Amino acid sequence: MGTDDLFHKRKARSRKELQRRAARRAPYDKILIVCEGEKTEPHYFTDARNYYSLNTANIEVCGDCGSDPSSILRYAKQRYREEKDAGDAFDRVYCVFDKDAHHHYDRALKEIASQKPHNCFFAITSVPCFEYWLLLHYDYSTKPYVGFPGNSAGNQMVAELQKFFPEYQKGRGAVFTELIGQLDFAINNAKRALQAAETAHTDNPTTRVHELIAFMRDIKK
Repeated sequence: MGTDDLFHKRKARSRKELQRRAARRAPYDKILIVCEGEKTEPHYFTDARNYYSLNTANIEVCGDCGSDPSSILRYAKQRYREEKDAGDAFDRVYCVFDKDAHHHYDRALKEIASQKPHNCFFAITSVPCFEYWLLLHYDYSTKPYVGFPGNSAGNQMVAELQKFFPEYQKGRGAVFTELIGQLDFAINNAKRALQAAETAHTDNPTTRVHELIAFMRDIKK
């Protein structure tokens, strides 16, 4: 068989695979959500995807890429390249990570902001950690959290959340559905907290999880 014949057959197979991918997807954006591994976040966004009945072919949630912001971005870029090379690129890529005590946090933010294509990669950050977003389902708070030896800012935040949500533990599943009744309250609180932080020229505490959740909620529109 000639080289030209092999080339055309491979091209035809690739075209059929793209057609199968497109047939599996729903008619809305294809997004990638890359979270800190083995923690609450992957369960949370998977739960949200299920709650809103979003197509798994459209919404990919990954949580097995480490916890450092740089490793999260590295994995996100790799998955984006893989899908782009296959002719089926993600429309949006969300990197979800905490500030807490991560040394590469600021560098990751700068790298995400400079990624191309523009308006494709987004940083969904929480300061000090994801549990601040969960706390906002119960209470509006702009109390800053600072770590010290033996008690990180993240641990302090978890302890604060457990005053309202005693059953909460890291890695807990179905948290999104458990708190769905307070979602609008949390979104409004997160927006207020961001505005307060900008006025005070700080990021402690803040979260942008509401931006991703609002996008998922409205994606079918």
